[in-house]
Amino acid sequence: MNPDEEDATPRTAAELLKTTRSELAPDPNANPFVPPVASGRASLETLAALALEQHHVIPADHRAFLHLAQRATEEPAAAGFFTMLAEGEELAAERLGAFTEACEVDERRMQAYEPLPGCQAYPAYISWLALNATPTDAVLAITANFATWGTYCARIAEGLRTHYGFTDESCAFFDFFASPAPTLDELATAAVAAGLDAGCLNEAHVYSYGRLLQAYEAMFWTSLAERTCL
Repeated sequence: MNPDEEDATPRTAAELLKTTRSELAPDPNANPFVPPVASGRASLETLAALALEQHHVIPADHRAFLHLAQRATEEPAAAGFFTMLAEGEELAAERLGAFTEACEVDERRMQAYEPLPGCQAYPAYISWLALNATPTDAVLAITANFATWGTYCARIAEGLRTHYGFTDESCAFFDFFASPAPTLDELATAAVAAGLDAGCLNEAHVYSYGRLLQAYEAMFWTSLAERTCL
């Protein structure tokens, strides 16, 4: 999907989603934070930092997805996609509390915590997309990034159970994002198909949005690793 490469062959929505995910996928060995957690080498303080940052990310993404759903009034599939994402953030927020408690973080510490700029760049850019990107372009860019996030969550959940003795309840936040979401995939495919049919999907924009999202995703993990001296 790189805009510098011309391809005159029409692609289906499913093919475009697959290609986008593949081309924007990061180096699996580039994340400095997840492997120490997955192998049990990270401290509880490191896990606490992740929980604290997520308490800022989740509500910000929730509001951004609601705004994208409201903007997609003439794009039912895209509106459904973002509505489902917003509902997912609500469910994730409910599950985040148990992980936070397992990391021994109390309300006082949460209120006093100053989030890291590098960790909050990702939700800030999601908010930028909510204001500036067309909903269909945003669907494709965000879907590509979610594949990466889900993989990281699966590895973290496994590490928490294996090496830290965390319960299913305290791992539920990560299990939620790691679980397959076929309905969400169907909505994404339908939204991209509608965009292709209407000729309103800009692949150059999508590639740029997706590249930046992956860069901010990487910045999130790097900032956490630097903060906790991993």
